[in-house]
Amino acid sequence: MNIIHISAECYPVAKVGGLADVVGALPKYQNAQGEHASVIMPFYDLAFTKTNRFKNIGSGSVKLAEEQYKFNVLQLVDRDLGFTLYLIDIPELLFKEYVYSSDDSKRFTAFQIAALQWLGTQKQLPDVIHCHDHHTGLVPFMMQYCYDFELFKNTASVLSIHNAQYQGWFSHELIGWIPAFKAEYTGLLDWDGNINPLACAIKCAWRVNTVSPSYMEELKQHANGLEGLLSHESAKCVGILNGIDTQVWDTVTDSYLVKNYTLATNTSGKKANKKWLCDTYNLDIDQPLFAFIGRLVYEKGSDLFPEAFEQVLHNQNVSILLLGSGDPKTEEELMALREKFKGKYNSYIGYDEKLSHIVYAGADFLLMPSRVEPCGLNQMYSLRYGTIPIVRGIGGLKDTIVDIEDGGFGLMHDDTTVEQIVSSVKRAATLYKDQVKIKKLRKQIMNIDHSWDRSARVYIQLYNSLTD
Repeated sequence: MNIIHISAECYPVAKVGGLADVVGALPKYQNAQGEHASVIMPFYDLAFTKTNRFKNIGSGSVKLAEEQYKFNVLQLVDRDLGFTLYLIDIPELLFKEYVYSSDDSKRFTAFQIAALQWLGTQKQLPDVIHCHDHHTGLVPFMMQYCYDFELFKNTASVLSIHNAQYQGWFSHELIGWIPAFKAEYTGLLDWDGNINPLACAIKCAWRVNTVSPSYMEELKQHANGLEGLLSHESAKCVGILNGIDTQVWDTVTDSYLVKNYTLATNTSGKKANKKWLCDTYNLDIDQPLFAFIGRLVYEKGSDLFPEAFEQVLHNQNVSILLLGSGDPKTEEELMALREKFKGKYNSYIGYDEKLSHIVYAGADFLLMPSRVEPCGLNQMYSLRYGTIPIVRGIGGLKDTIVDIEDGGFGLMHDDTTVEQIVSSVKRAATLYKDQVKIKKLRKQIMNIDHSWDRSARVYIQLYNSLTD
């Protein structure tokens, strides 16, 4: 089966969040199971594109209303990602030192049109075009209704919703960007008075999935305005839990780690990585180390960290290390805590892939008090590295973590509040004193299989149901 994934992100080329990890892993695991999966993404001006080689395999032009943009199609060479990688190069729009900005509608509309134009010139059309989030949400509509793309009418389309909070809205005044179609289909583009690419994809894709079963159910109640639509289209909707790339996330082979370790040597391995973190960031290795890795945004509950951390650090003997960036006010407040709690707290404002791996390996507990978490990969990474997750019971966190009091292996709380974060940290600090239990838990969680193998099979079954 010929599968094309279209996405704005793909690890290791361009990563902002979990979307990149999914698109960088799923096609690799599908190929390992005998399919032919490839990825199409924009060509950005980023470290990966500066340091790798590409060959030009196609060209064309995109017309957005009265504006014309030439594009090239590049293919990655001399590096095996486990799948073929194609990149759409539109210099004026896409070749930037960022993935997202405050005005991306034109950029990603042009990207989607160029991707379909080029695919239409190939000898073999895809069996399935798998679209990821709103950045590719116009593709299912164009495949069905735009005159230029009538050849895709019988090609199956699948939409994965990684985060329904972001929908790609833009004004109907810009409808001329979209290639010609019968006016009677305009309503498919609309939701609540705007062109809404995510809503459009939900209406037009043959199948829609979210990245965890619980998130699909939650979206029918809270989906930033799309609740009614998802309920209406529920017959074609399904939740499929993400996996993780166990080839990348492997404590035995991970080149980022200070010391690699196996299940049998996890105690010494984790201690070595923790020592490096504590030495580097002036923390006490004898105290339980709590970590957060991620974006400092409302959805992650990070706005509560300044107050929660202050309460924790005043009253408990623990260490906290934070790695992330986002809301400037939250960043400022978190940086201010450094002086106040020297030796107990530190932060790295920004993102560093190597550091994130060492944190997963060296921390004792990982904090994820999310208000919204469609799937979550961080908790799966932490399990694989023997770090106990502390999560709010929502979305994919609820699907992957079971509280120790319920016979499980993590710590879970019901709401995203300062009180519950503080209470969960206190609970974890008490647990940490029982090192016999901690060592047993670490071995248990490192044995849990969250690899992409199972999820890749489920996606292939879904594709087969559309193409048989």
